[in-house]
Amino acid sequence: MSDVVMPGSVIGVLGSGQLGRMFAIAARQMGYRVHVLSPDDDTPTGQVADVEIQTDYEDMEAVARFARAVSVITFEFENVPVTTAEVAARHARVRPAGQVLHTTQNRRREKSFLQSAGLPVTPFAPVGSVAELEEAMDVLGLPAVLKTAAWGYDGKGQVRVDVRDQAPHAWSSLGGGEAVLERWIDFAAEISVVAVRGVRGEIACYEPVHNTHRHHILDVSVTPAGVAPRVAAAAQEIAREVMNRLEVVGVLCVEFFLTADGELLINELAPRPHNSGHLTIDAHVTSQFEQQVRAICGLPLGSTAQLQPAAMANLLGDLWAHEAPAWDAACAVPNVKLHLYGKREPRPGRKMGHLTALADAAHTARELVCEARRRLHRTPGSS
Repeated sequence: MSDVVMPGSVIGVLGSGQLGRMFAIAARQMGYRVHVLSPDDDTPTGQVADVEIQTDYEDMEAVARFARAVSVITFEFENVPVTTAEVAARHARVRPAGQVLHTTQNRRREKSFLQSAGLPVTPFAPVGSVAELEEAMDVLGLPAVLKTAAWGYDGKGQVRVDVRDQAPHAWSSLGGGEAVLERWIDFAAEISVVAVRGVRGEIACYEPVHNTHRHHILDVSVTPAGVAPRVAAAAQEIAREVMNRLEVVGVLCVEFFLTADGELLINELAPRPHNSGHLTIDAHVTSQFEQQVRAICGLPLGSTAQLQPAAMANLLGDLWAHEAPAWDAACAVPNVKLHLYGKREPRPGRKMGHLTALADAAHTARELVCEARRRLHRTPGSS
């Protein structure tokens, strides 16, 4: 079986959120058809796919039928059950492989993998009880962050611990089970590197992106990141090493803490396109989503060259708290692009879309995108 899946073929996507939507748009631009499977219907991905299948990921008969109807399968998010990936792999190429999901969907496994590979990871300890949590506090010191091993994202499934007496409450607040305790890092900046690896092991990296968060959710991303050239080069080299060690075929994002003394520590891995890479749609020769299509289909990777400095701002459901946002006002800001995800119900903290701004300098792009987002809040008496 050839590694190459030519345009005109069918790509399958497990998961149906905004990442799958933007992937499907890129795939269809390149002449592919897209089938999506998830437990939901009228989804962001399903709205632009050729076929939307609503079923549980644990429905293995439906998964097998889905896989037989496509040439290659990829993932929209990393929490698809590994058994689902294994069943799908009996009938179609699965890229990245299920083993990549197995490693990255659990913080214990992910951090243990990074540590065993000699890669710079935030100091951590696995914990499975209050007693083990207290022991880990003694080793790592305080403050620290207790995180569930699985199903955590956007700050969910984690709690900061400042004093030892908080151990019982912190443990019970996360519901017990597998967890990790991480040393609190007083970082100077958070950056991310989106990288892509093809079927023949070739790798392309985007320049680092500088990220700021609000309430643990990514708020604004800017590139160039404004870090020293040696830091940018080191971050990309670490991303390449992660990709090779995991044998990823597809896109992966490495999130870093950058300490005040210039040290890089890996915070998390995401084996898929990443929120901080959304600005590549407008600001780069090849978007992260087109790269995912190219990689899993065995095509040559695209250029990661940046056309202009850019900034991206997330649009959360909070914007809809009182009335519909003023889209016309935001779109009036020069060089700003609007991306909405087709989600039916806005909720506080839910990612509903994003804005991207291009400019001659990164700080100007940030100012533009933040101004456009401010304009979404209608002033009293406006129409």
